[in-house]
Amino acid sequence: MPVIPAEPPSGADRSSAPSPACACGRLRRATRALTQLYDDAMAPAGLRVTQFSLLRTLAAAGPLRISDLAARQLLDRTALSRNLDPLVEQGLVDIVCGDDARTREAAITRKGKSTLRAATPYWARAQKEVAARLGRDKLDALIAVLGELESLHPSKRPSPQPSPRDARQGLHPSQRPSPQPSPRGARRGLHPSERPSPTARRAGRS
Repeated sequence: MPVIPAEPPSGADRSSAPSPACACGRLRRATRALTQLYDDAMAPAGLRVTQFSLLRTLAAAGPLRISDLAARQLLDRTALSRNLDPLVEQGLVDIVCGDDARTREAAITRKGKSTLRAATPYWARAQKEVAARLGRDKLDALIAVLGELESLHPSKRPSPQPSPRDARQGLHPSQRPSPQPSPRGARRGLHPSERPSPTARRAGRS
């Protein structure tokens, strides 16, 4: 017997109900489709769109620490290396020492700038194809929504604000000292986080 979905209560706002489609899943599928379109268009230039994006970032910003480049691209170090290493091997990007010996910076080379210029017309062709298929208004709206979605990344979230007491002491929330065990807890070798809750104590006595 077929199952008939339950109707929402009368008077309920149907528009407020979340979509049954997974936002992340649909976005990942759309990203794969769009990435393939750009990669196919840029194949004659010998670059993937992710590599093109890295070259554009380095050309605009100048040398960047590896960690800063990863943050700008919202990539972890592994994903960044997957796209950056081939550029280094081809001589399009150099990895140089930063301000001190402990940091490394990525810098676009002269060959990288030349490759970027040669690849830009192919990238522009892909841009025009996307705009033609979606329409300029939809494309502009899509880019605006994507900017809002990027703000959901953990690195974009505001850091927790210190309490007034911590602020007076110059402490960030992550620097707050851990609670000290009570004399009774110390005798038992218990850290404050290991103390049984009041409910558990009452249950033990009953």
